[in-house]
Amino acid sequence: MTVYVEKTSPEAHQRKPPEGIPGWGADLDPQARPAFPMERTPPRFINRHWDDLEHQEATVKVFHSTERPGLTPVFGTAQPPSGMSGMIRAGAFRYSENDLRHWLMLLFADRVNVVEGIIDDLAHGHVPNFFTEMGGPAEWRYNRNGFLRKAAIFGGVAALLLYANSRRKRRR
Repeated sequence: MTVYVEKTSPEAHQRKPPEGIPGWGADLDPQARPAFPMERTPPRFINRHWDDLEHQEATVKVFHSTERPGLTPVFGTAQPPSGMSGMIRAGAFRYSENDLRHWLMLLFADRVNVVEGIIDDLAHGHVPNFFTEMGGPAEWRYNRNGFLRKAAIFGGVAALLLYANSRRKRRR
């Protein structure tokens, strides 16, 4: 096991904070740093014991942050962007990750992708079982009161819509 000892340079003790800036240079002395016992000299991973990873080849469009210059060595390609949701995602990755538009566009793209999946299921002759896919049986088994409350609310809203629709038809 190698133990590194922090050595301070003579210049570190000779530096003086400039006049008029309160708090400047407060962490020049390593003993005054909050993380000092955990700091290492040289820092970790300077002399790492592994080689660089072989970079995966990009066979599909892979989005990455504008803050990062390139792709990470390994990335997922199981669900490449496609359709309208893929176009929205491409638009989202033009913005930085600290921009709210980036995250809102990604959330919207997820919702669009759900609709695209339902349309794709219907196009292939598969009618989705929404009750099961949205956790209905588990909700019934483990949260029956919540399930009944949601069913009552849904039934009340459906009854109001049907009533409003029938009144509108009578007026014509």
